[in-house]
Amino acid sequence: MHPNPIFRGTAAARNLTFARDRAFGALCLNADPAPLLAHVPFLLTENGEVAELHLVRSNPIARLELPAPAVIAVTGPDGYVSPDWYGVDDQVPTWNYIAVHLRGMLEPLPQADLRALIDRLSDAHEARLTDKAPWTSAKMTPGVMERMMRQILPFRLRIDTVDGTWKLNQNKPDAVRMRAADRIETGHGSDLAALSALMRDPPDTVPT
Repeated sequence: MHPNPIFRGTAAARNLTFARDRAFGALCLNADPAPLLAHVPFLLTENGEVAELHLVRSNPIARLELPAPAVIAVTGPDGYVSPDWYGVDDQVPTWNYIAVHLRGMLEPLPQADLRALIDRLSDAHEARLTDKAPWTSAKMTPGVMERMMRQILPFRLRIDTVDGTWKLNQNKPDAVRMRAADRIETGHGSDLAALSALMRDPPDTVPT
């Protein structure tokens, strides 16, 4: 997380909404000799207290002694910002981005919970597709789903803290930030149109 509080004051509810909508992140745990990471889809409960996910049995994280502290890092639009775009002197390059960290304890779930978890995950994502009838696991040939699930383990992250960085040039005057927003799509990064829109209307900072 960025240390500047102007980028860290987004309301917890908006951080959770962003993480819930993105629904994909890097799961990170300490291990020997180095941290372990897995890129996972997840399902965040409505109250923001639990993220449900699954891992293939062969994933090294699945072999750790659990419960254990963990974080899911969820990232959004990001892009390089050239100093020339500000239209004022004595600026330096930077990178704008959104990131939300969900921290807590990762714990295994009973294998019997896996099918319902998979159905909840697929239902959540299929509901966002508007051009077809939703896929459900009931469409699978009998026995095939069960064989596939033997290779997968269910987990949940019990979330203790939610931290967000929304670095959108809020430390610049509005006119300067708007000029950069006008040019950001000519640069490089990811989802630059969304980043430009957020730079034009950054979230309010919650007073501390």
